[in-house]
Amino acid sequence: MTKRDAVFPADRHALYEAHSYSAAIRSADLLFVSGQVGSRADGSPEPDFKEQVRLAFVNLEATLAAGGCTFDDIVDVTTFHTDPENQFPTIMEVKTEIFSEAPYPNWTAIGVNWLAGFDFEIKVIARIPAGAHAPSR
Repeated sequence: MTKRDAVFPADRHALYEAHSYSAAIRSADLLFVSGQVGSRADGSPEPDFKEQVRLAFVNLEATLAAGGCTFDDIVDVTTFHTDPENQFPTIMEVKTEIFSEAPYPNWTAIGVNWLAGFDFEIKVIARIPAGAHAPSR
């Protein structure tokens, strides 16, 4: 079996190490990014919900960059929400800052009752641009 080609952003290892998972896995021209949350560098949740969502996107951007991608390379998004009905306006506000014009990526939003102390999580699949050279791990 081929070993997984794991991708990690610089200085973002607290949650990955604590819970034994990779930030992303590169497979051919696809980057499968694990759920990113609004965690601080030490793994603790950002308490302000809007800032937690923004920080999740910041953490996602760092993981994408480590894999040679940007937000423009995302083809599929799945988000998890602990209180979708009340959180959706805030999430849509931040989402619009990131994905400001069409064509938009696919998006599936799922309501959940537990995210290990977080209230928002985002995972994506991105296509790695041809000729992109990801930074070394």
